[in-house]
Amino acid sequence: MPSPSAADLVNRPSPSSFDLTADQQAVLDQADRFARAEMAPLQQRMDDEEWWPPQVMPALARMGYLGVTAPSELGGADGDFFTSGLIAQALGRANPAVSLSYIAHENLCLNNILRNADDSIRRRYVPRLCDGTAIGCLALTEPGAGSDALGAMATTARRDGDHYVLNGTKLYITNGPVADVILVYAKTDREAGAKGISAFVVEKGFPGFKVAQKLDKMGFRGSVTAELVFDDCRVPAANRVGAENKGVAVVMSGLDLERAIVAMINLGMAERAFDLALDYARTRRQFGKPIGEFQMVQAKLADMYVLVETIRTFCYRTMAAANELEVGGGGRGDIHKLTAACILYAAEGCTKVVTEAVQIFGGAGYMRETEINRLYRATKLLEIGAGTSEIRRLIIAGELMKG
Repeated sequence: MPSPSAADLVNRPSPSSFDLTADQQAVLDQADRFARAEMAPLQQRMDDEEWWPPQVMPALARMGYLGVTAPSELGGADGDFFTSGLIAQALGRANPAVSLSYIAHENLCLNNILRNADDSIRRRYVPRLCDGTAIGCLALTEPGAGSDALGAMATTARRDGDHYVLNGTKLYITNGPVADVILVYAKTDREAGAKGISAFVVEKGFPGFKVAQKLDKMGFRGSVTAELVFDDCRVPAANRVGAENKGVAVVMSGLDLERAIVAMINLGMAERAFDLALDYARTRRQFGKPIGEFQMVQAKLADMYVLVETIRTFCYRTMAAANELEVGGGGRGDIHKLTAACILYAAEGCTKVVTEAVQIFGGAGYMRETEINRLYRATKLLEIGAGTSEIRRLIIAGELMKG
């Protein structure tokens, strides 16, 4: 077989093309140090009490981690989507509950407003979301509309002069109990189904809005979750995001970005679970030697390592692709398929890594107060939220069948 030419070698992808750049690695390392120092110590109380620490958002803002994708004139960092994903990864290692709430604020609310709202809305809300004085969330899911969030949506918005009047209930809303700014989807044309949805920015002080209840979860307990009620809630027409009945484009573009960045929480959690298991295997002694010297434990560690490395590669590839998603893009084509595949693999892979880590810990892993137990209780959510694993498979297959 002839040796490859110099041109052949030049055209081959470098192994380093799957690595972070020096600047990206610096962002990840800085966020990791910050998260370990300031977010990790909050984990226990957050989990025990379903407590959201009020200092979290101001601390993230101080580091420049809020409004990463926003322009500096609005208080943002002039950064990109990939950078916000690296921050989510680092937070996921140290405190997954903070990472989840960070994404709900930073991506589902702030970045969605930034990408889809007019300049007036951006100037009124983005600076407060960037400096941490306001917490954001997104309200899409309803008691009767989960996987069929668009078709089965029952929340309505009726035009009344210079306002819309919203009526309905949203459920499982991350940051709901503490949110100041809520990006809400409602039907403005009931007969049009998913094509009759509009998006609105609602403030917690608007008449007719209330937090009905804070929900008690198995995992991610510090990332507080709520049921929200809109009872003749009056919202200024100027707070509509995009054109009336065109909210589905906002939803679908946002969902693709959400799936890409939520997968980064999985990456951070899998990395942390592997590190904990490896350290325990080196230090826990049974039968006169560290359990890491037993081949069955070694096999588990090897499989966990492979999963973590492949999750990382898949996540970084997907984040790079999503980084270029145009406004109004998403919900179709390669990016729709890729983001669904990434979160499917990352979520199920993370569950496997964490489950094996608990097995290595044995009885200690079953104790509620341990960090590995918190990871175990949390990981299942990410096979459900942002579209279940089953929905993700349907998306992938649907795009494949289009040819």
